[in-house]
Amino acid sequence: MLTSTKQPIVPLSRQVEDRLRRHLTFLYGETESAPLLERLLAMLARFQARNPHLSDRNRPLSPAKRLTERDAILITYGDQFTEPGHAPLHTLADFLREHLGDALSGVHILPFFPYSSDDGFSVIDYKKVNLALGGWQEIGRIGQHYRLMFDAVINHISRQSDWFRRFREGDVRYADYFITASADTDLSTVVRPRALPLLTPVETAFGKRYVWTTFSADQIDLNFHTPVVLLDVTDVILFYVEQGAQIIRLDAIAYLWKEIGTSCIHLPQTHAIIKFWRAVLDAVAPDVLLITETNVPQRENISYFGRYLPETGSSDEAQLVYNFSLAPLTLHTFHTGDATLLSDWAGALRAPLPGTTFFNFIASHDGIGVMPAQGILSDAAIQALVDRTLAHGGKVSCKANADGSRSVYELNITLYDFLNDPARPQDELDVQRFVASQAILLALAGVPGIYVHSLFGSRNCHRCAEESGHPRSLNREKFRRADIEAMLANPSSHQARVFAAYHKLLRLRRSRPAFHPAGAQRVFFWHPSVFSLLRRANRGGDAVLCLTNVSSHPVTVPVDLAAAGLCDGQPCRDLLDGGVYAPLAGRLTVPLSPYQTVWLVAAH
Repeated sequence: MLTSTKQPIVPLSRQVEDRLRRHLTFLYGETESAPLLERLLAMLARFQARNPHLSDRNRPLSPAKRLTERDAILITYGDQFTEPGHAPLHTLADFLREHLGDALSGVHILPFFPYSSDDGFSVIDYKKVNLALGGWQEIGRIGQHYRLMFDAVINHISRQSDWFRRFREGDVRYADYFITASADTDLSTVVRPRALPLLTPVETAFGKRYVWTTFSADQIDLNFHTPVVLLDVTDVILFYVEQGAQIIRLDAIAYLWKEIGTSCIHLPQTHAIIKFWRAVLDAVAPDVLLITETNVPQRENISYFGRYLPETGSSDEAQLVYNFSLAPLTLHTFHTGDATLLSDWAGALRAPLPGTTFFNFIASHDGIGVMPAQGILSDAAIQALVDRTLAHGGKVSCKANADGSRSVYELNITLYDFLNDPARPQDELDVQRFVASQAILLALAGVPGIYVHSLFGSRNCHRCAEESGHPRSLNREKFRRADIEAMLANPSSHQARVFAAYHKLLRLRRSRPAFHPAGAQRVFFWHPSVFSLLRRANRGGDAVLCLTNVSSHPVTVPVDLAAAGLCDGQPCRDLLDGGVYAPLAGRLTVPLSPYQTVWLVAAH
């Protein structure tokens, strides 16, 4: 049991303190929660004393201003670009400023901590920067120009960590930091994201123990049943805020709380812990945002927005959730040349609460998950994605089911090579097809997350997968700075053409209030091969009609301007190529070449 501490407490509002107490009581009961809350308040008081600028209650931005149309976040490894004589994080900062400038607003630097496996997601020390990448000074240098997203990899920690070492040595403080069970425990109800053993034997000072390992034998799950674990992880999150994190990504968060006999995913205690951290940040750093990474079907995914709190004007859980369904739906759309399912899904898509939005992405450092497409795509449609992945040189990863069977979990392939057949390149058409997919990403309501390889249309790195032995490495190639800059300097390379088109889309997007994450969104069904999306600003009337041909054939789109409320009977102009379209009797006829995108606005 936690003992009481007599330290000055932070003068939080009664509402925030009640929120914290309610979540702690739900998790640990009234007797345990009282001293725990006292220790927490002392921790927050110390944090505020060090960082008074972060909790100035007269300064926080309104929810509508925390994220705007100017926001687009790059997802990249800290050593994505290397050059002799410089720390990789230093090189990353230089590359971003020189080649992207303010076309991006933020950078998600994938785990940059010392690690033992999984390309950074098995963290040895939460509070150190991997010396091979640089130091906190280099992280801060990137943060001078970009909003930083840090990973909180707090479902598990490396077996090489100090916490786990002390557990194995019998240190009483760490005796309950990790989940143990007997080898014959019935865990058949547990939802598994991997086809690996759930319990891993380890030798300890007290003999062999079986520890819970959701993801791998090197990634030992933390035991949040132990209150001090929650406090220690809260301290880590606040440390990240002090180091400049403006967005905290809660990695694999759906699996956080375990109860034997349940699915151990999406449990009420997991939601309570996220709400607890949201209350902590609302109290001492209200402009810092939480984003949940939950690779699950849509209904389960959006549950992480939580519920509405009138006193805050926003949700009580995450402000952003990853829009996992978008990736498999986009792949299906371009595979079939038919935008109908994507249009149906997007037409019903709404962030359910004020102050919340989706983090839209199609490619990332992980594979392309197919679980979020369940209930949207048929089994046959998902199998078609699997077949195309394998035919284009990719791989497929599976998960274990409760009945002992396996099912497809994710597709391991670069987005460029999924969309385009590496064995039959059609350079101009391939670039157009890829850019079309990114135009859809950038047009949708929400904040776009752009994997670094999408900027260049990267191909599968078979050498990377062979060297690592992991399928995900197909999509994780690293570049020497001189090599990638040589590609970008060659205007005939597909990397240069993709990059130039992407840069232009980003510049245009950030200039139009219609693309505000909370702006209105309406889908039209004017042609099955065309994704037709109207975006409109909530204030000021700015509107953009985004049309993308998702097929390899030219099409003509009959645009009903009255239905769209666009151009008011006057000519419309395409933001992308400057073309002007004159209406006839309130309608536009817009011809689109294969994979062409137009963004139409009033021509005046």
